[in-house]
Amino acid sequence: MKYQVAIIGGGPAGYTAAETAGKAGLSVVLFEKRNLGGVCLNEGCIPTKTLLYSAKTYDGARHASRYAVSVSEVSFDLSKIIARKQKVVRKLVLGVKGKLTAGNVTIVTGEASVIDKNHVLCGDETYECDNLLLCTGSETFIPPIPGVDTVPYWTHRDALDNKELPKSLAIIGGGVIGMEFASFFNSLGVEVTVIEMLDEILGGMDKELSAMLRAEYAKRGIKFMLDTKVVALSEVASGNGDTQQVQVNYENAEGAGFVIAERLLMSVGRRPVTKGFGLENLNLDKTARGNIQVDGQMQTSVPGIYACGDLTGFSLLAHTAVREAEVAVHAVLGKKDCMSYRAIPGVVYTNPEIAGVGDTEETLQRKGIPYRAVKLPMAYSGRFVAENEGVNGMCKLLLAEDDTVLGAHVLGNPASEIITLAGMAVELKLTASEWKKMVFPHPTVGEIFKEAL
Repeated sequence: MKYQVAIIGGGPAGYTAAETAGKAGLSVVLFEKRNLGGVCLNEGCIPTKTLLYSAKTYDGARHASRYAVSVSEVSFDLSKIIARKQKVVRKLVLGVKGKLTAGNVTIVTGEASVIDKNHVLCGDETYECDNLLLCTGSETFIPPIPGVDTVPYWTHRDALDNKELPKSLAIIGGGVIGMEFASFFNSLGVEVTVIEMLDEILGGMDKELSAMLRAEYAKRGIKFMLDTKVVALSEVASGNGDTQQVQVNYENAEGAGFVIAERLLMSVGRRPVTKGFGLENLNLDKTARGNIQVDGQMQTSVPGIYACGDLTGFSLLAHTAVREAEVAVHAVLGKKDCMSYRAIPGVVYTNPEIAGVGDTEETLQRKGIPYRAVKLPMAYSGRFVAENEGVNGMCKLLLAEDDTVLGAHVLGNPASEIITLAGMAVELKLTASEWKKMVFPHPTVGEIFKEAL
């Protein structure tokens, strides 16, 4: 059967493209080898946030006295936390499937392989298409550390489904994935050590705010080892010899040493999936880093073939993938649209949250762009003070010489919910005076931006 659009991959990019194209009246076939929703919905964004909310609720109950509330015998049930996570995922996956089915999208479960730009093979059947969208996502990157093949370790997938808390956990990688799991397990009483090769956690986020977040978690008991390279992994017996543990050997400015933990979590990042679906048959141009080269409409070097989401390597974020998919389908429809990465928000759902959009001080300095930074404690927001007893935070705005908003960064809850306000200012290139004319509802945490302007 022939379709106007064939899509390989059912993650945020794939299902958004399918839904958008279907609504526009195009005939669409979507191939997904596992579950609709991709990594984000099944083993990333949604399940981690579900776990983190349980941990945040537990933290809130333990510290309820800060808000004049008495609570006794606070406890948690990890197996029930995991079960709830699975229920949430199932519900949302069914929701995605329902929307696609209602939009007349043909869903094919199986591993698709590209024959050429107009033909896709899945199982024993060949599907013909006018336009091909590649949305194959990314996969966990496991660094070639000596001994990695000889020790048991978790990836994010294992950590999401583990029903027994380890006494100790070593996390290699202090990025978004590493810090969110560090937050979760720390809240539940696990002894956590984060080993990061860079000089600060959360590379790419505002460095000053990242350091503040690290200091907060250090007070809560997480041990951080920065500027530290892991050089070897091995399995060792526990003190009583009953169980095996993992030894992480490292080197840093202070010399060599090791950490021993009951469990090891690998969270050094992800890389685009470019093998296993016939990509080599398309002869697409690639970037210097080996990613698929696309233009502003997400079209590859071969007309009629588009690439969206993690596969492009631009921004491994679900919301970026969604926008890229919209742009690609608009191109298929002949609509004017162009992908912009100027104001892609980034959020880390720790407690407190940290979020940013636009440039950081570090990127502006690298670009040689003059700017001024405006910093304001979150205590300038009445709503924040009312809901965050004994918790500090900061808002930072980065303004150009003409006062155009170049970037905004927030440490404090709910950073994830207010960063979009700043994203609009960055995307629309508003000046501080223009943004300040907006009327903010009172009392809201988002007022912190107006206070800082």
